[in-house]
Amino acid sequence: MTSNTAVPDTGTADPETGEVAARTEEITKVYGTGDARVVALDAVSLTIPRGRFTGIMGPSGSGKSTLMHCLAGLDVVDSGRILIGDQDVTRLNDKQLTALRRDRVGFIFQSFNLIPTLTALENIVLPLRIAGRHPDQQWLDKVVDTVGLRDRLHHRPTQLSGGQQQRVACARALVSKPDVIFADEPTGNLDSRSGAEVLAFLRDSARTTGQTIVMVTHDPVAAGYTDNVVFLADGRVVDRMVDPTADRVLDRMKRLEHAPAGGEELAR
Repeated sequence: MTSNTAVPDTGTADPETGEVAARTEEITKVYGTGDARVVALDAVSLTIPRGRFTGIMGPSGSGKSTLMHCLAGLDVVDSGRILIGDQDVTRLNDKQLTALRRDRVGFIFQSFNLIPTLTALENIVLPLRIAGRHPDQQWLDKVVDTVGLRDRLHHRPTQLSGGQQQRVACARALVSKPDVIFADEPTGNLDSRSGAEVLAFLRDSARTTGQTIVMVTHDPVAAGYTDNVVFLADGRVVDRMVDPTADRVLDRMKRLEHAPAGGEELAR
């Protein structure tokens, strides 16, 4: 049994390799002061196993988006430590954070964020071009074949379906070989069929390329594609699930949403 309070961090590493892609140590994030004070993250300790697809779920206001933003170096914590590999993100200055986001972290957003005047291929390699780097052609070919867009590389975003555009965004995140890819509701703007294609791609990318992917989602079906799910409530990690299914995740979310703050126990 688990309760709606912080639980020990049992997901310490990839069970096969023992490697950790990222971790947090007692991180706290507070917004506002006085009566407007909100504790978004409350002493969260968490590990992200390397080469796995991890989902982060929780009721509205649970802190899941804040956790992802802090992990990715998009927001700063008030206390505690965040590490990407062996690099302490909380000690980096603005210039170093920019380099971290460019070189070690990938992003997939709900809104695709593609440049409309560029082709699919040009969008995929754009971050590398901006960084003054040339793509590894062998890896680029593998990524392109993995997303299944070989015959659409010279099409612009308006000539692609929503699912194809999101697969371009996924390829763009993968091509620089980041330590971790963070996906924020990546299927939120897609129909169910396109969403399933993107989720299957993310799952297969973790399994075939060893890519570490962390996805924030509110959708139990999406969470069912992951290797493990972390559940947040009131800014704390309150539960975990390995090899989730949509039905099990939905049941767990119902219990979280109806649990009083501080309390009701959740059945595994």
